[in-house]
Amino acid sequence: MDKTLSSFKPKMVIFESLAEVARALAHPNRIDLLEHLAQGERSVEYLAEISGMTFANTSRHLQILRRARLVEPTRRGKHILYSLAGDAEVVTLLKALGRVGERNVAEVARVMDDYFRSRDSLEPIAREDLSSRISDGLVTVLDVRPEDEFAMGHLPGARNIPLKELERRLDELPVESEIVAYCRGPYCVFAVEAVAALRAKGFKARRLEDGFPEWKAAGLAVETSQP
Repeated sequence: MDKTLSSFKPKMVIFESLAEVARALAHPNRIDLLEHLAQGERSVEYLAEISGMTFANTSRHLQILRRARLVEPTRRGKHILYSLAGDAEVVTLLKALGRVGERNVAEVARVMDDYFRSRDSLEPIAREDLSSRISDGLVTVLDVRPEDEFAMGHLPGARNIPLKELERRLDELPVESEIVAYCRGPYCVFAVEAVAALRAKGFKARRLEDGFPEWKAAGLAVETSQP
């Protein structure tokens, strides 16, 4: 065997790069930032506000994610906007991380049982099933994220009623149609809360198995309402 090649150890070079990605994910605030960026491009100021962190801390976390090539910046005037560096790949990575956690980490499994499954005993609807039902006009799709996130991208034909406005806007929803609610991702509580509120008012409601980023990453059709 060639000594130069055998001493190079390309596998370890790859593993070191993968370890950098893993280190970037090793903080709950950075995973939270990735979930927000999965909805669309955001400024540092917006991310700081919605995450509850200071501007300085938000910038620091974004720089770590940038070094791991999970996010990328774009300058527009005086503002720097961030987006995911490869939407589908990063969303798929987060989805895989969640699956491992649900299977192997007791605390994750406990929260899933105590909150998500106890609040919603019905099986969430799968993406492919919902896509088929949308095509056949069999469901009303409800996006309960904030309006600006809805505008950047949403499921085909979805109606946007943010969770905080749902109770006073129930008359906008058809009682006779099954409603499928979705939000930011598999651990976003908006859809769970929306489904519980709808069922309490007599609506037939379910939630999507995950959220808009996973739908988009799967290559399914999306719409935007930005000018």
